[in-house]
Formats: sequence, C-alpha cells, structure tokens
Amino acid sequence: MTTLLLSLLLALAQSALPGVRPLPAPLSVARWWDPPPTPYAAGHRGVDLSAPVGAELRAVAAGRVHHAGPVAGRGVLSLALPNGLRTTYEPVRPLVTEGEQVAAGQVVAVLAEGSHCPASCLHWGLLAGETYLNPLTLLPRPTPRLLPVEHPADE
Repeated sequence: MTTLLLSLLLALAQSALPGVRPLPAPLSVARWWDPPPTPYAAGHRGVDLSAPVGAELRAVAAGRVHHAGPVAGRGVLSLALPNGLRTTYEPVRPLVTEGEQVAAGQVVAVLAEGSHCPASCLHWGLLAGETYLNPLTLLPRPTPRLLPVEHPADE
C-alpha cells in the first residue's frame, strides 16, 4: 500500500509542476536520494547537488514561501508548492520572506557555506505531507531522440 501511495504522489508531482531546475544545467548530483526504510531510520531524505557558494537558486515551481531562515544554525528555505508538496533548500541565504508568493524560475536564495558535503553543495528535499520524496522527480524528463543507424555499404 505504501509503495502504491508513493507512486501516486510521484506521478502527481511530475504532472502538476513545470519542473524548473534549482541550479543551472547540467546538474551534478553529489549524493542521491536514499529513503529510509522506516520514518526514523537513517537515510538521505533529499539529493545533494554540487554547486559553488554564492550560486543563485531558483524556485522549481510557483508557490509560497513556507519558511525562510535558520534551522539548527543553517539557513533553510522551504516553499509550499501546489498539491500539498513542499520543497526545501539548504544551506542558503534566502532572498525572499515567509508568506511571499514566488514564480517558477525566480531566484529565491543564494547557496551559503556550511554544507555537509566534502565540497559545497545544495541539499534539496521534497515532502508530500510527512512523506519524503525524490526531488529529482520534479524535473522534466529528457525527450528521447532516435537517431538513424548507419548500415555498412553493401559489398
């Protein structure tokens, strides 16, 4: 039942949002999403994207600023998105304030020092209620392109 619910939530996330990257392409994943087997077990509840300190971060979709400020000594920005989703960015210096409406692609924060990665990185998370989801599912999937296959000349 849990797997079915998560699949439904992921499908809703993909179909409902425009999928703006939080950082310029190409995204470089330093650490992948690794959901815990139970709510309180160890795991990685987001993805870490490599980026230099000072990089501009964009809203992945239109929404409202849920939180903009420190959490446990680290700058955090949380955006409430459509369909009850919430995305988080850390460590950041927010450029927006709580309650403010933001547009998809709007610069909303600057990457700050203090990441948990060996080099600077953005920790990007996604929640549906209390359930953590893979934030990469918000991004558009690449369009496959079929290329012609070259056949050797007939001999």
